[in-house]
Amino acid sequence: MSRIANAPVAVPKGVDINLNGAAMTVKGPKGSIAQTINDAVEVTIGDGELTFAARPGVENGVALAGTMRAVVKNMVTGVSEGFERKLNLVGVGYRAQMKGNSLSLALGFSHPVDFPVPEDVTIETPSQTEIVIKGTDKQRVGQTAAVIRNYRPPEPYKGKGVKYSDETIVRKEAKKK
Repeated sequence: MSRIANAPVAVPKGVDINLNGAAMTVKGPKGSIAQTINDAVEVTIGDGELTFAARPGVENGVALAGTMRAVVKNMVTGVSEGFERKLNLVGVGYRAQMKGNSLSLALGFSHPVDFPVPEDVTIETPSQTEIVIKGTDKQRVGQTAAVIRNYRPPEPYKGKGVKYSDETIVRKEAKKK
């Protein structure tokens, strides 16, 4: 059984947490995020830290307390430091370029792929083969990166496609005659 809910979440300076019933709002230098706390979880705001506990007699309370603790920890980290995900384009002619509020991708198709950038996420292209996705919400940053990667996932023979910068592609050997 996981005991992740027993660890308190440290709140850094400059981060303000407002708990109003089941609605929690976390504000920091990078923005603010709101989240609804599950009824099975009891949140206590102490001096500079948050503690989570399962309400007695609730089924799956311990698991939900651990999940809510991880979500709130990501919220605190997001508004104080932010999250970023890097993608690399591997392949001849594969390019990425920002055009206004959309990301234009040349991925070997007969047409360019235009991806509209969500409002709470920023996308940068330091070079033609690199994409950097930044934001305060870890789920939104990861989902945006996954959607862009899904346009052309890396294939196992040559490794061509859109891949995470820390991803390793397991290569296959070509078919023998």
